[in-house]
Amino acid sequence: MTNNRIEKDLLGEREVPMDALYGIHTIRGLENFPLSNRPVNSALIHAYGAVKLACARTNHGLGWWDSDKAAAIEAACTEMMEGQLDAHIVVDALQGGAGTSTNMNVNEVLANRSLELLGKRPGDYDSVSPLEDINLHQSTNDTYPTALKVAAINRLRVLEREVVALLEEFQNKEKAFAHVVKVARTQLQDAVLITLGREMSAYAEAFGRDRWRIYKCEERLRVLNLGGTAVGTGLAAPRQFIFQVTENLRSITGLGLARAENLIEATQNNDVFVEVSGILKACASNLLKVSGDLRFLSSGPDAGIGELRLPPRQAGSSIMPGKVNPVIPEAVSQAAMAVMAHDQSITFASSLGNLELNAFLPLIADSLLGSLDLLTNACSVLRRFCVVGLEADEARCRRNVDGATATLTALIDMIGYQAAQEIAAEATASGRGVRAIVLDHGLLTAEDFDELVSAENVTRLGSPLRKEKKQP
Repeated sequence: MTNNRIEKDLLGEREVPMDALYGIHTIRGLENFPLSNRPVNSALIHAYGAVKLACARTNHGLGWWDSDKAAAIEAACTEMMEGQLDAHIVVDALQGGAGTSTNMNVNEVLANRSLELLGKRPGDYDSVSPLEDINLHQSTNDTYPTALKVAAINRLRVLEREVVALLEEFQNKEKAFAHVVKVARTQLQDAVLITLGREMSAYAEAFGRDRWRIYKCEERLRVLNLGGTAVGTGLAAPRQFIFQVTENLRSITGLGLARAENLIEATQNNDVFVEVSGILKACASNLLKVSGDLRFLSSGPDAGIGELRLPPRQAGSSIMPGKVNPVIPEAVSQAAMAVMAHDQSITFASSLGNLELNAFLPLIADSLLGSLDLLTNACSVLRRFCVVGLEADEARCRRNVDGATATLTALIDMIGYQAAQEIAAEATASGRGVRAIVLDHGLLTAEDFDELVSAENVTRLGSPLRKEKKQP
């Protein structure tokens, strides 16, 4: 007895493992596209289950199947939507054919799972066919981009939650470090005084913008070409199907989806994915910048800046005892750079569509969903493993304030620019701290100096008006 079944397609016959839920089209895809050695993103698989369920409900409502067959198909689609059939979608993430191999892998798995639910063997396509039933009134060209948009919306919502959690943690640090005065830096050189809390507030504000952009860009993905079939004309789909299928998908997903007014345009063009990717790139740029700042401010710890102490996560060297590296910001930085690279891929792939279809949707899908996963994980990792445990080295911040010539800007209102300039020159020449020189010269009392460099004084908006000396 053979352990294989024989399936046929346009090109001939192939053996398929007897109990496999996939079929001959999947076998072809596996042979033709050994590219990334990475499976289709699970979010796309689950969204495809929802799209096929919407199509199945619409076809059943239009009277195409009896109740038993319809129930089995809908049950199989539900299992895919819930992630129970991921292991059977085995084609490579990157493939030719605008995603046809993914669509056919999905069709075959749903057909054969439906057959199992009906008590039949996989491959009995006279009972449930991947093409004539599961793909009824559909094309790869409308189901694949629709599934991608549904998947992206779902992933955007998860990312938004992680961005909110990260910005809230930076807000917590803003409060915790509000009293810690330190030297600010521009062009990596000492500038004026600031508080560590205000630095944290800037990070929170940046991620607050990311959160808003991510929330708003979901709107760009809600317009679908489902029902347009091959090129957006709806050829081979009944008018009732075209009008009803998006309504069913909206009900299944709970998302505010709408059918495009111009299905041909919505099938041709993929600039919406470029727009969303640009929003993700902006978030990546903030992650990269903030991660760099955290590394810089924690550098040392003994021979560097060392104003921040990052939570130690692992030993940093196989040869240098006691070394602990900023591995979390380093990892997050790499995720951010990968997202920026994905953005380039999405831009090129979208631009290279031809006429009525873009053949490079698999690259767009893999890159976009990969970016969403990377950013979601990066925000979570940065928050949980780094920001939550951030500590300030208050003593070092205070020593820097007392010793740095940058502190003199905070004293100008009291001692004047000329005196401040002379103190700066003396400090540079002698190596002594600014505080000590100011007090030695009797320019300020210790109490006045401390007030001028207090957190309240250095972070208020502007300075009080100076009272000019009256002329004799």
